[in-house]
Amino acid sequence: MKAKDIKNLNEEELDKKLKELKSELFNLRFRHASGQLENPLSINLVKKDIARVNTEIRARQLKA
Repeated sequence: MKAKDIKNLNEEELDKKLKELKSELFNLRFRHASGQLENPLSINLVKKDIARVNTEIRARQLKA
């Protein structure tokens, strides 16, 4: 997900997206531990998306 896409979301959508990404990260870690994960780099991509969403949330808090 691009930062430009994240900036177009409202607060409710950002919270929902953050929950989805955290759930996806949990599932990826679980699959990695059980040896079923085909692409381990997908964990890093999800972590970066979580960081982007958190950054946008924090920027909006400071702006308000």
